[in-house]
Formats: sequence, structure tokens, C-alpha cells
Amino acid sequence: MKSLNILSISFLVAALLSACGENNVNDAEQLGANPTLPEAQRGLLPTLKIAEPAGWGDNRPIVPSGYKITAIATDLQIPRQTLVLPNGDILIAEGKGGGAPKLRPKDIIATYFKAKGTTSVKGGNRLTLLRDSNDDGTYETRTVFAENLNAPYGLALIEDQLYVANQDAVVQFDYQPGQTTASGPPRKLTDLPSMVNHHWTKAMTASPDGLFLYVGIGSNSNITENGLDVEADRAMVWEIDAKSGAHRPYATGLRNPTALAILPGTNQLWAVINERDELGPRLVPDYLTSVQEGKFYGWPYSYWGQNVDPRVKP
Repeated sequence: MKSLNILSISFLVAALLSACGENNVNDAEQLGANPTLPEAQRGLLPTLKIAEPAGWGDNRPIVPSGYKITAIATDLQIPRQTLVLPNGDILIAEGKGGGAPKLRPKDIIATYFKAKGTTSVKGGNRLTLLRDSNDDGTYETRTVFAENLNAPYGLALIEDQLYVANQDAVVQFDYQPGQTTASGPPRKLTDLPSMVNHHWTKAMTASPDGLFLYVGIGSNSNITENGLDVEADRAMVWEIDAKSGAHRPYATGLRNPTALAILPGTNQLWAVINERDELGPRLVPDYLTSVQEGKFYGWPYSYWGQNVDPRVKP
């Protein structure tokens, strides 16, 4: 009976989604700094296009002339972010977090379909170190640098301190070039918001002077449908004092800031923002932006400037 119910839901969703029409805005018009945004489309169910997981096989992504792509490590436990250390070693954060409750029937249906596009591998909750001792492109040394972490994601190195953004806290390790394993357990620098954890990944980078860490903290919902109490200190970038752990909002209204980085040669922070869903197949576009101190970027009340989202009820 359970499998029959799921099958029935599948046909229902397929029928509903096939009825959702595309608008006349093409892909090219949605690129660049001034995209043409289509009208919002809202239906009974959102349009879903789930990627199908597949191995590389003999295929490789296309790269510029003179470059090639080679797998330097396989059989990892959900690799998320990497950090190249001063001696050329590579640290890999492996893990999977989350745990947002399914509060509505729509959540249950969406979870079923989204699971088709995710891996069945269990997250490692660890850092793995790779080393290519003779620079021949083969990373012959592979060790577990640290384990028993809580869904690690963001990584940053400031002098002799290695910082890791778990889903619930920023922790730090002492680090010396050449280490293949941590010399001791991690020390907590500061807690991070982790109630519900709809967006659990915590992207991180360090300021050029090493005084601050910047951590992206995603929202706990699409558009605050879980209430504003679970959005406290979320949908923003934190600035954290790397010594004391003291923190403050650096920029707000960013639904899910990821891929944080400082533009080389400047002090300017940049991020990729994962925007809201369920306004049609072409809304709302994710975007790359400079992150300006003290600025508000719209979530949840509006998107891409002053396009008001009428679903949000303050």
C-alpha cells in the first residue's frame, strides 16, 4: 500500500508539473547584471527538475586548452569544500548535515523527489588530507586529518590556526605545515545557528589581514514559512573575530550565502547566493555578488532589488 501511494503521488506530481507552462524569457536574457525577470508563476506544486546522479565513466567536463581533469581521490564520504595548504597539501571537508522537520505534506513530497538527485553515501564528518610528494599529479598520501566533526563545510587557515565551520559551530585546530593528522581535538571558537538547519552548510573565508572570519548562514526556510523565530541570526553573513569568537552581522537579507571568497588584491568579500523557490521555473535567479558591509539584500521580503514577494507575511 505504501509503494502504491508513492506511485500515485508520482503520477499526480508529473501531471501537475506537465501543466506548468514556460514563459517567453530565454536563458540569454537572464544572464549578466541586468537580467530580464519573467512574471512569477505559482501553482499547486513547484516545478521540479531533479538531476540524475551518474558516474563519470569515460566522460570529462570540457576545460580550456592545455588543461585536463583527473580524479585525484575517489571513494570519499560526501566531499564538500577543499583548502590548499601552504605546502600544497589539500584538505577536504566531508559530511552531510541538515535535519529540518517535514512540517507540511509538500515537504514530504519534495523530500521524496529531491532524494533522487542526492547520493546514498553516508557523510564522513571528517577532514581528509591529500599529499602529492613529488608533484607528479598523483596524490599518493591520504590520511584522515580529523574526525568526529559535525557536518564540516567551510575551511580557513590563519597562520598556525586551522578553522572549520561545522553546521553548529566554528572550531579550530593548531596547524603546522607537513602535519598529516591533527595534533589534538578541536577547540570551539563560537556557536553557529543550527536550530532546524534547513540550510546547514556554513561557507567560510578569512579576511586578508587574518583578523576576521566570514561565515555564510543560510535561512531556515524558503520564505519564512517556518516562522521568524527559527530565522534568528540567519540569512546573513557573520563577521567573527578570529581570536575571541565575538561576532556581528556583516550583511543581511542573503537567503543562502555560499562560496565565500575575498577578491585577490582587495578586501572585498564576494558570495554566491542561492535564492528562493516556487515562483516558476525561471525565478528566482541565484547570483554572484560583492557583499557590502551593513547592507540588506532583500530576503525574505523582496528579490533582485525591489521585486516584492507577496507570499511573505511580516
